[in-house]
Amino acid sequence: MKNLITTVLFSVSAAMSVAAQDVTATIQVNQGTSIIPREIYGQFAEHLGSCIYGGLWVGPNSNVPNTQGYRNDVLKALQDLKVPVLRWPGGCFADEYHWMDGIGPRSQRPKMQNNNWGGTIEDNSFGTHEFLNLCELLGAEPYISGNVGSGTVEELAKWVEYMTSDGDTPMANLRRKNGRDKSWNVRYLGVGNESWGCGGNMRPEYYADLYRRYSVYCRNYDNHRLYKIASGASDYDYNWTKVLMNNVGDRMNGVSLHYYTVKGWGGSKGSSTAFDNQEYYWTIGKCLQIEDVINKHCAIMNQTDPKKKIDLLVDEWGTWWDEEPGSIRGHLYQQNTMRDAMVAALSLNVFQRHTDRVKMANIAQIVNVLQSMILTDTIGSGHMVLTPTYHVFSMYKDFQNATYLPMNVKTDSISVEGGHMYKMEDGKIPAVSISSAKKQDGTIVISLANTSLDQKQSVELTLDGAQPKKATGRILTCKNITDYNDFQHPDVVSAVDFKDTKIKKNIVKIEVPAKSIIVVNLK
Repeated sequence: MKNLITTVLFSVSAAMSVAAQDVTATIQVNQGTSIIPREIYGQFAEHLGSCIYGGLWVGPNSNVPNTQGYRNDVLKALQDLKVPVLRWPGGCFADEYHWMDGIGPRSQRPKMQNNNWGGTIEDNSFGTHEFLNLCELLGAEPYISGNVGSGTVEELAKWVEYMTSDGDTPMANLRRKNGRDKSWNVRYLGVGNESWGCGGNMRPEYYADLYRRYSVYCRNYDNHRLYKIASGASDYDYNWTKVLMNNVGDRMNGVSLHYYTVKGWGGSKGSSTAFDNQEYYWTIGKCLQIEDVINKHCAIMNQTDPKKKIDLLVDEWGTWWDEEPGSIRGHLYQQNTMRDAMVAALSLNVFQRHTDRVKMANIAQIVNVLQSMILTDTIGSGHMVLTPTYHVFSMYKDFQNATYLPMNVKTDSISVEGGHMYKMEDGKIPAVSISSAKKQDGTIVISLANTSLDQKQSVELTLDGAQPKKATGRILTCKNITDYNDFQHPDVVSAVDFKDTKIKKNIVKIEVPAKSIIVVNLK
């Protein structure tokens, strides 16, 4: 998570859409070569606000129905989502977290103050065992972010041993004493987080040397093989990536990238629910700029790694608005509208186009923080609501491990005044974003996101190499782009069946309503 970072601010004075025109696309059904990793749809859980306590975890003695302390309603919703990978414990919290405070009997664990996020007192009742056991319940790969900012090499090395060693070693035996005989399957290890900011305010040259040192002592035990991730750049900091590629190179398996759709880090970031059309189009433009950012980081990586052995992981992304009025300052609790759902769909479509290098993405965050999947109220109640962003991730499940299909798209555009500042050609954003993939059983999955607030789009898809017979689909849309779900009205923005796909031989026609997201399966 970012703390105090300065970045470029964009100003959009007006936005207007042009009249709807037909959108056409030719999909090369048999020319796909790149698998879309399921980790692209990853999640992020930080000790921040009520993400962990009251969100994922209420403890085994809570009145809220739970399984071993995990909220039943949240657990089921996340199991239904097929979460592929979960990043923990931060974020900025990671570089103040000392893992040995979170093991052993919960009643004996020391408390700490969460200095980054509101000064909340952390009781460490949710620690290594609780997180890794949750990942097993979800069927998700754990992604551990290690403490480099305030920790030591020895501390992180011992944590790796504690989690992954099955030998007669001191940390493995400590784990057994704490109730877990067999090691966990931990693959992803982040060596620090945002080391340029809240993770230590380091220069890239200094961090590169630190990474080289840490990577030596974070060892592979038994049959476990760590996938080591360097703390990478914040959005436009291309020099950070250049230094790491030159000074660390293939000692890292992956390097992270953080990109938020946010108006800046000082002052108001804008309301999550009270915004006008101009602000909406600004958001879409800022969201889509991530493609240019990815391209530039990849171009730097290609200079020293043309065979693409080092992956780029967008392990923090999403929208960032002002905290909801009345919520606790520093807990980053925000509502989630159809605008956020559109950002999710557009971002996932971008990631799917770049899986030759982008192998993981982790939206921030899973429950109750920033662009979350789920909102809950307090620890003492049982209320839960699924956000519009949750529905997008649910609709996109069929893209996991499918083969990305290349296509040629001709789409209408929306002119955004000031759009040149997003480095987009002619200051325009596409009216319709399309992505397609083929599952192992031959099913073709197509997503369509119409960004226009007032124009439906007629889309004609030509499938080069297939003549489907049947179509099923889901659509997410709303009356107003500001619509959202709350505890009293949980289904204002909810995915429903879409039955208006027309097929004739290899031609598929779909009318895409304004401000809507559709995912269809063709068989």
